[in-house]
Formats: sequence, C-alpha cells, structure tokens
Amino acid sequence: MTPSPSRTSRRTGRPHRPRGRAAAVATAVLSCLALLAACSGPPKNDAGAVTDVRLSTSTPPARGDIDSFTWAVYAEPPTLDYTVAFDYPQNTILSNVCESLMRWTPALTTEPGLARQATNPDPTTWVYDLRPGVRFHDGREMTADDVVFSLGRQTDPENAAAWAQVFQNVASVTKTGPLQVTVTLKKPDSQFPQYMATAAGVVASKAGIEAAGKDYGTTGGLACTGPFRLGTWNKGQSIELERFDGYWGTKAKAEKAVFRILTDPSARTNAMLSGEVDGGYLIPTESYARLRADGPGTLYFGEGLSTVNVNVTNMQGPLGDVRVRRALSLALDRTGFVKAGLGGAGTPTNSLTTRAAWAAAPERTLKTAFDGLPPTGQDIERAKALVAEAGATGKTLTVATSSIGQDVSLLATAVQAAGTRIGLDIRLRTIAPNAFTALFTDPAAREGIDMFPLTYYDSITDPLDLLANFKTGAYLNFAGYSDPAYDRLVDRATAAYDTGARTDIEAELQRHAAEQLLWIPVAEWPTALFMNKRITGAPTTIAYMYYPWAADVGAAL
Repeated sequence: MTPSPSRTSRRTGRPHRPRGRAAAVATAVLSCLALLAACSGPPKNDAGAVTDVRLSTSTPPARGDIDSFTWAVYAEPPTLDYTVAFDYPQNTILSNVCESLMRWTPALTTEPGLARQATNPDPTTWVYDLRPGVRFHDGREMTADDVVFSLGRQTDPENAAAWAQVFQNVASVTKTGPLQVTVTLKKPDSQFPQYMATAAGVVASKAGIEAAGKDYGTTGGLACTGPFRLGTWNKGQSIELERFDGYWGTKAKAEKAVFRILTDPSARTNAMLSGEVDGGYLIPTESYARLRADGPGTLYFGEGLSTVNVNVTNMQGPLGDVRVRRALSLALDRTGFVKAGLGGAGTPTNSLTTRAAWAAAPERTLKTAFDGLPPTGQDIERAKALVAEAGATGKTLTVATSSIGQDVSLLATAVQAAGTRIGLDIRLRTIAPNAFTALFTDPAAREGIDMFPLTYYDSITDPLDLLANFKTGAYLNFAGYSDPAYDRLVDRATAAYDTGARTDIEAELQRHAAEQLLWIPVAEWPTALFMNKRITGAPTTIAYMYYPWAADVGAAL
C-alpha cells in the first residue's frame, strides 16, 4: 500500500522552533559518542537492555475461557473507521472487531478470511467467493453488496482513506453473484490480493455504515463481523470490546477485552507490573529488562517486519549529495543505538527491508538482495572524507526528535552525534509527542526538517511494501526522489504474480535503494509483547495488526 501513513510508527505533533546549540552542547555530544543514550538524558549504561532475545510466533495456548482481560495502548484512536486505520492503536483494537476478505496469520502467511476462496482466472481479474452465513454485529447477513460498498469506501475521496493507493490499479468492484465479488484491475497487480488481508480488505455492513452516517467509527457500533463487537468507549480512558456470540468462526475465549489508554510509558509499565493491566504490545524499550526481571509475567518477542530508519525528507540541501548520506550512514553507531534505543532487542542492519519480508524468495535472490550491502560498522575517517569531498563540512542539517519513544529520541541523538564527528552541524528540532503524525501528513510540518527517525512496519510479507516508497510521487517519498529506471522496476515487480520473478526484481530495487541511501537503515526491531501470569494465547508477531488476536487470549491456568 505504501502511499499512506499506514505501516509507519507515527504519533501526532506540531514542530517547535529549532533549539540553539551552545559550544558546551557540541562538546558534550563529542564526549559521549560511545554512550549515545547519555547524550539525551536517558540511562547512561546498558542496564536496561535485554540479551538472549528469541523470536516466536505465538504464546502458549489458552487453557480455558476468561471473563475479561485488560490491555494497554499508548494512544486513543481518533476513530475506528477501517478506512483510516493506519496506526498501531487503531489496528490493535480494530483487528478484533472488523475482518477482511483474506487473513494474515501469526506466521505472517495469508489464508482465506471472509472470502472462502480467491481465484485469479486471468492477470487482471480477482474473484472472491464469500463465506455463507456470516453475520454482522447488527444481525444482518453479509452479502456481495456489503463487500462492494465496503471496498468502494476506500476509494471515495470524501473518506480520505489511508489505504486508497491499494486500489490505484482497480478498474471496478462488482457483484457477480449473491456471495461473489469480482475485482477487475487496470493492469496486473501482485500487491492488491495481498493487501486484502489488511484493513484495506475490511467488510462492514452497508446498512450499518449508512445508518451511522458521519458518526461511523466514533460512536455506536462498527457493523463488522469479528469475534468482538465495540462496547463502551470512555473517551480518554478506555475502549471495551464485547464477545460476539454470533461469530461465524471460533468463539473468543474472553467475554470482554478492555483497552486502557495509557499515554505515559512509565505508567504503562507500572500498570503491567502491578497487574492493573494484563498485557500489551509496543512495550517501552526502556522497560524490557524490568519486565523480564520482576517476574509478574513474560516478555515475548516476535517478528515485527519492522526496520528503524532515518527518513531523508529534504534532498535540496547537503543531503542531495549521496556522499553526505553515505557519510552519515558510516558514522552512525548502530550497535550503541540498538542497546540504548531498542533495549538490546534489535539487530543492526544495512538493509531497509527485513530478511523475514523475503521469506518466499529463493536463496539466490537473497544473496543478490543482501550480499554487498554497505557495512553496518562505523568508519569515521571515511565518513569525514566523504563530507569533505562533497563540500559539506560545516553545513547545517536539522533532525526532528520527540520524547514519544527512545526509538525516536535516541536515534535523533545518534544522528546528531554522528554528524558532529564528521564535520556536519546537526541540530535537533523537538516535536511534541501528540503531534508526530503531522510529519507524515502535513508538508508544512516538515518545513526546515532534513531528516526524522522512522520506524516502518510492513503490512504484507513482501519487500515491495517498503521499496515502493521510493517511486516517484509515493506517499512516503517526502524528499521527492525520482528515477524513471527505479519506477519501471517497481511497475515490473507489481505486475509479477510469480514470486520468484517478483523477488528477483525486488532484489534489484533493494540494491538501488541501498546504493542511493534514500533512507538510512539502522536496525531491525522485533515486536514486543507482555502478558502477566493470568492470561496467554496472544500471537507475538506483527500479524496482530490485522489478525483477531484477542479471541485467542484466555486463561493461562
């Protein structure tokens, strides 16, 4: 999908004015390079980091039903309308209420969802045969009309859908039977059927949405089909989901799931330690070791299909010279950032894509995609030389930072420290945590900003999800990068249904993006999940964004 803010770590905010830097600040940056966390105030050692991080796809299965469980989320969704479900809090909740034509599994594979099968009779046709007898939460039975209406909302300009570009190659969505919908494409599109397992493929009741009108997603029900339905929404405090006993699939093990809105990282951690909440995803990295050590439950890690990067937003200045981008990459202390910024639960990387995204690629393709990528280690002298060659010594660059999380604040500090060592004048501009999304949605918010930390997660298990971001005009192509040859490769990969052929093209895209350093890759970051000893069953992978994970949560004993 790549044109929208979906799949990126984002939170809203308004940029503050750049802070002036006294000579003492520059000296401090230079003196604490080995301990980048010390440069911004958080812990000055790795005591909070974890070791022996092992990934799993799930947690032990529940042993029985449970009355309710409580889950922490870091922000309140502005709406639960599936067309604008582009962030972690929305999808963490919505995935249990609304379902899609296809389903992303905890193993990050795709299987039938509300469609019992999907067939591709020719390269520009996808036929979805729907499950019979599926009921919406309002009691109505799902029909092809609901599917046509639901997908149509994604392309309605009035909805400003976050998933609109998924449908850029769609010519029509038509009812071809009581329980059959046919999607006709303008040209072959290998990505479209994969995105039907995300919020792009959600089906809701046409009658229910029309009855709700402009209030849909903020008050009342969501008119969906999932194992839970929306219950009480206490604005600013909590959102309750109630088990839907008319569910077509396996009944949820909990009668109720309560999502507590806890915006402060320390408050979330303390709530988990005290038992005030039973669990949560997106654990604050500074709390990893504490949650592991104190024993109230278990901290799990799973595949996140996520990379932490430095998003280059301005190529009109010094960063327009690839040598400056390469110099910053060579000067970054990735290992130090992983320890301090990601709590030790990450892997330094020189790849914008995760290896897991290439799961379907043959070994020879993996070698093409990953062998020969720039090193992850530091080379300060080479970086200095590149800056000098580019005539950029002493040039000023501005990096956005925020206290929203250490993956943002400490990466910004690491970039500042790296730039200072190689002769660049890098300044930090602080963005309020509740305004960070503006960087993704409002060009005015990016005025005067050259870079900002970006944690990107794939919504499908395909590297093109990320690599298409550098096509001319793509939503996250904030720097305006344009290369007709790259665009042609994206188009070829999109059109290739054969996995081997597609990943071969994607390997070319990967190498090009790495050579040009269109974003600067820093680390792979797994999903973190905590559950106390009372509950179990939740998946550990990023699949929770679109898979009805809460239905699997039940009694641990």
